[in-house]
Amino acid sequence: MLAPFAVRVEDSRGRRYAEPAHPYRDDFQRDRDRIIHARAFRRLENKTQVFTKRFSDHFRNRLTHTIEVAQISRTIAGALKLNVDLVETLALVHDIGHPPFGHAGEKALDRLMREHGESFDHNIHALRIVEDFEVRYADFPGLNLTFEVREGIIKHSRDYDEQEHPELKEYLLELRPPLEAQLIDLTDEIGYNTADVDDGFEAKLLDLDDVVANVRIFGRMYRQVEKLYPTARTKLKFNETLKRVLDRLVTDLIENTARRVVGAGVFTLDEVRTRPERLAAFSPEVEEERRESKAYLYENLYFSKQLMPEKEKAERIITELFGYWMAHPESLPTIYQEKSDATPLTRVVCDYIAGMTDNYILEMHEKHVGRAAQAGPPQA
Repeated sequence: MLAPFAVRVEDSRGRRYAEPAHPYRDDFQRDRDRIIHARAFRRLENKTQVFTKRFSDHFRNRLTHTIEVAQISRTIAGALKLNVDLVETLALVHDIGHPPFGHAGEKALDRLMREHGESFDHNIHALRIVEDFEVRYADFPGLNLTFEVREGIIKHSRDYDEQEHPELKEYLLELRPPLEAQLIDLTDEIGYNTADVDDGFEAKLLDLDDVVANVRIFGRMYRQVEKLYPTARTKLKFNETLKRVLDRLVTDLIENTARRVVGAGVFTLDEVRTRPERLAAFSPEVEEERRESKAYLYENLYFSKQLMPEKEKAERIITELFGYWMAHPESLPTIYQEKSDATPLTRVVCDYIAGMTDNYILEMHEKHVGRAAQAGPPQA
């Protein structure tokens, strides 16, 4: 029942280390299950989505966001007759490389690495997690995922230049990724553009009247809901509105991607790969609405005055811990000290911090930096 341009598991380029076939699960299903059982996946539960300080147990974290993106992705992939197992796998792994404290943490790590002539990229870090850091099997390092999943980890949200990233050469950087991978960045945006409005409103950081007035897609849907449910509680009207916004984004992505595939005359996976542009996309009208919504969230939630102290504290904690371990590498866990024999210390420290949860990095900061600060300067 797959479309002719979908990825077929029987045509997979395979795993880095050969394994016998499983009697009940195909290779993409096994990859999905390996990701779900990975330690890095479990750590997403205690990594920030928007709020570094948990005001409510109901707010999203990286794990709940990931589950929502997987659900949205499966729906869209099924409608387009793509490989649903591959899409679900890519959705579940798409945030596995994020550091603690959300985008504030990523910003801090990238700044610190650039001071040493390097950088931090959560997609590349995710690949290193599944290729090396996860230690679960006796026969091979990492999770030994299929090529298609590893390629999707790298290419789902952006294109990489081979001259800048020669280490990624095997991932066909000159070609577009399959539609299964192209969808993930867009379903990710659908997920957080709706969920973050929800959490921001629940946290009383977003004003309903202001959202209605300044986010056209939300305002239009809210006015429709008010006519249908004039006596409903405000929160229920809000929920009904978000449901309609989510449905509009998902429906448009399905229908517009299908139109673009037909318009491009694409019939095979190779033709998807050799297109000069990605085919998965919103229509121009909905793309404008998406951009407007995202810009509103950046200005009024992500970089709001109320959240700035959290972000500044997050960046300070990461900066101080990075500096501490650069000066005191003997304080790193033994496994990371051993890695520094073959890997630059900056990358080892970055890897260690990037793998931490919000809770654990606070514990490490208190242990290594906080107590030292409390002790004060050494006495003469």
